[in-house]
Amino acid sequence: MIYTWCMATVLKWNGKDLPDELRKLPEGRYVIESLDAVPALTPEEEQGLEEALKALDRGEGADLEEVRADLDALLRR
Repeated sequence: MIYTWCMATVLKWNGKDLPDELRKLPEGRYVIESLDAVPALTPEEEQGLEEALKALDRGEGADLEEVRADLDALLRR
């Protein structure tokens, strides 16, 4: 099984009619959550992201194939 990660599809919905953005998506499983209800990061989460970005800048990031293998293993449970 191969997972392709791509940019998110953002849609504006009036709560009644099916938006064109959803009609254009291929068949599959999707997670939908409101962008308006995204909670703010805690100071610890913010710091963790900053540390992770610095690690990536130092070349300490994980290999793409390693990340895909980890995600595949998680999604199979």
